[in-house]
Amino acid sequence: MLNIVLFGPPGSGKGTQAKFLEEKYQTPQISTGDLFRYNLKNETELGALVKSYMDKGHLVPDEVTTNMLIDHLDNNPNTNGYIFDGYPRTTAQAEALDKILAEKYDNEVSITLALVVDDEILVERLLDRGKTSGRADDIDEKIIRDRITEYYEKTAIVAEHYKKQGKWIEIDGVGSIDEITEKLNTAIREVL
Repeated sequence: MLNIVLFGPPGSGKGTQAKFLEEKYQTPQISTGDLFRYNLKNETELGALVKSYMDKGHLVPDEVTTNMLIDHLDNNPNTNGYIFDGYPRTTAQAEALDKILAEKYDNEVSITLALVVDDEILVERLLDRGKTSGRADDIDEKIIRDRITEYYEKTAIVAEHYKKQGKWIEIDGVGSIDEITEKLNTAIREVL
């Protein structure tokens, strides 16, 4: 079972690369953003709980996000692994993921891949994306820089969790899409 945790700041190409990895390894991508949107749109019990926090301007607690992930895993049990995108974002979530994989699959995170891109390149990429995406958070440079800073603040702690396990690998996220995909595949081949 191949379980990949994919990290990368906004604009690093993480979403694009996740799709290539999903196809190559026949391993479904689980995006917490997609899980939130699904549960909110379908007005599930978890979606209502998420909405109650969001309506108050509060962050969704780790436990709620983890329960949403567990619910998704329970409904999609037959797989040869997962690509986790956007989870874990805290040490508590990383510890929960370790426990979930051990209990449900007698398995563990195989590798964590972190796309590393210079901040100025990230800002440029997101501003370019904002011209076509229509996303408000991709057209305001201050918001973009705040998102990048928040990513580093949160991820630094989670990185330590995986570094201690010897599973943290940084990948240069600059180059063509194919070049970056090959760098990721090379790192994954080393753990297979």
